Amino acid sequence: MPSPPNDGEDQGASPVNRPSVGSYQSSGKRKVHTKKKKGTITANVAGTKYEIVRIVINEMDFIKTRDDDETANLIWNDSAVQHEKIAELRNYQRINHFPGMGEICRKDCLARNMSKMIKCQPQEYSFIPKTWIFPAEYTQFQNYVKELRRKRKQKTFIVKPANGAMGHGISLIRNCEKLPAQEHFIVQEYLDKPFLMEGYKFDLRIYILVTSCDPLRIFLYNDGLVRMGTEKYHAPSEANLSQLYMHLTNYSVNKHNENFERDETVDKGSKRSISWFTEFLRTNDYDVAKFWGDVSELVVKTLIVAEPHVLHAYRMCRPGQPPGSDSVCFEVLGFDIILDRKLKPWLLEINRAPSFGTDQKIDYDVKKGVLLNALKLLNIRASDKKRNLAQQKAEAQRRLYGHGSMKKLSAASTDWEKQRHTLERRREELKERLAQVRKQISREEHEKQHLGNYRRIYPPDDKLLLEKYESLLSAAFQTFLAGRAASLQKEMNNPLKQMKCTTILCIC
Repeated sequence: MPSPPNDGEDQGASPVNRPSVGSYQSSGKRKVHTKKKKGTITANVAGTKYEIVRIVINEMDFIKTRDDDETANLIWNDSAVQHEKIAELRNYQRINHFPGMGEICRKDCLARNMSKMIKCQPQEYSFIPKTWIFPAEYTQFQNYVKELRRKRKQKTFIVKPANGAMGHGISLIRNCEKLPAQEHFIVQEYLDKPFLMEGYKFDLRIYILVTSCDPLRIFLYNDGLVRMGTEKYHAPSEANLSQLYMHLTNYSVNKHNENFERDETVDKGSKRSISWFTEFLRTNDYDVAKFWGDVSELVVKTLIVAEPHVLHAYRMCRPGQPPGSDSVCFEVLGFDIILDRKLKPWLLEINRAPSFGTDQKIDYDVKKGVLLNALKLLNIRASDKKRNLAQQKAEAQRRLYGHGSMKKLSAASTDWEKQRHTLERRREELKERLAQVRKQISREEHEKQHLGNYRRIYPPDDKLLLEKYESLLSAAFQTFLAGRAASLQKEMNNPLKQMKCTTILCIC
């Protein structure tokens, strides 16, 4: 079953707010888009409730199709889609979700997969607070609490539903004996020394675009949202544990507080822009380059954990696709990150269905840029559909003629003909590989020219950093394959080698 929209920001913005979106558009007459006679790119947006998605589709000159049209170039859904849907897509189509991404977007799956990587790469995965999955790890948690008590240490823990969203069901506890043993939730150490802004706790919504899992390609948007609590922060105590407006930064929680400030500028109010925050850091002599470097590494390392799951699920949906082929999937993820007082980023959660509600101007400005720049990076072309149909026809003919030549070969059965057939097959393989390399070079050139406000963080340009990431990828694949069938191990090790070859070609 597809997971429900998992949104830690403002999923609560209801459809009745849609008309207000238009008030954030630039003044002047609205551009009228006319349908082109030739070369139209079609988009099916029946699966979204967000008006900003439709506005961006119009601005891209894509043509919205009927709700039941399954042949559109672009398909947008707010929530995850069935694997069968991805399997049925033609090669020219694009859909905004990867299969397998739930392995880092569900809180319990994220905790489980991160725990495995922490065991083999503890130095590289130190950006996750200690986490326990109930009921399976209830005993381990109670043993940890007993050890704290023996050392006369007092810690606060945050309890979250395993697949919750929008701050629902979250609570803080100190008396851990009261936790029920059989409930399904996540227990996490509470970060009680956060970086504060004007006395308030806050978190960052970072937008990430993944355009391919084979090979992996990740882009970070250079702006986002700073979401602040609405009560001045004090370290947790028995007296203030229930004051969620102080301890939680979820917009869906804090918007109900009378102290929530809606402001039309990026530098005031309870929701601000990350571009403003970056300038704030620079003005106050913080190391901005290190800050963004730390955030980028956190994102890449987290997606490395997901990569084996996503690649395997994608390959199951799209069997027989050569490495480097255009991905039919892409994904815009919302990473929620909190900073401690030393400005170290800590991962809270990842949303595969981040809200694109726009009930404030800052939402409209940031989210429009996220979507518009993402669609430009994808390079969806009107010619893709025609080219794909021609390729399908050529492939069918090649299979037909290839089968016929094999019959002749078995009849003649001469060494010369066998050698000629082998050489022809090798030549075809080399031609196909050369075509893939040219396509990859073309993709690189397009990305460089259409990054907009995104920047590529994987593969990185830094060779040493790339080597470190590849080592972590190998560890992630080994962890994923541990205890699995030998046939799957062979299948998945091969793509990893091919992925490295493609990456080397790209960078060289």
